[in-house]
Amino acid sequence: DSETNFSESLQGNSRIGAKVKVSDELVGRFEYGASSGNANIRHLFGEWDFGTGKILVGQTTSLLYFGLSNQVYGDDESLEHYGNLDANRRPMVRLTFGDFQIAAISPRTNDLGADETQVMMPKLEAKYELSMDNFTLIAAAGYQTYEVTVGGEDLDVDTYILAIGGKVNFGPAYIGAGGWFGQNVGPYGVDIKADADPFLNGSELEDNDAYGLMGMIGFNVNDTLALEAGIGYVSAELDTDGSYKDDAMAYYLQATITLAKGMTIVPEIGVLDYLDDASGVDEGDAFYWGMKWQINF
Repeated sequence: DSETNFSESLQGNSRIGAKVKVSDELVGRFEYGASSGNANIRHLFGEWDFGTGKILVGQTTSLLYFGLSNQVYGDDESLEHYGNLDANRRPMVRLTFGDFQIAAISPRTNDLGADETQVMMPKLEAKYELSMDNFTLIAAAGYQTYEVTVGGEDLDVDTYILAIGGKVNFGPAYIGAGGWFGQNVGPYGVDIKADADPFLNGSELEDNDAYGLMGMIGFNVNDTLALEAGIGYVSAELDTDGSYKDDAMAYYLQATITLAKGMTIVPEIGVLDYLDDASGVDEGDAFYWGMKWQINF
């Protein structure tokens, strides 16, 4: 049923932290957030430059993060539940060689209602990011596997994700787009507005195939005003007879107003359309409007 709710709160990604330089070869960073009013670790890592590359140890952003949208609703949603890829921040050991990165990351699991869960290896992620004066190209991949035990039988829950995205600048205008597809992305930690978990059907595991698409376009009017519009879509479907795709989409229009260095106001309107669930039932939609007020210091 239709209803209207007013909300005013501290954004979950409100944060404080610092970047630390020990030497030219050794740096670090810490950052704490304020999710639900409680302090939480966002970043906490050190990184050593050993000449031919760098090694990072600690918690930071997953390599499966594209950050192509500036949507502010929902704690800077950035279309991350609607097609813009994000696998969240996790503890990791990461190697960087120029534009290429590879990481062994703390896995995430879902027991799916099984008797037991066993994890024997980390997530593995790789990313290549090419940045030039007027464009950025990103390609990434992730893999995770673990076992669930049902009635004494071990079943593998395998996840893979392949993704590509990019952004191009045309003077004051810019355009970005991205897409990804994968299997069983829910247990992996890619949180989308569709049920992306596999399903235990007795002693068999029904895999879940999912994909996401997004696009955005913007224009920097001047140093004070920038405009942006974006749209995203996600879909997931179980590999089982009688299952329908569970999908959702979102679109928005915003203006970023810079009043002073570090001080911005972002009015935004948008629609979150939850489309159909896995049984083919329409889940409705929500219209929102508001402003983000932010000061960086």
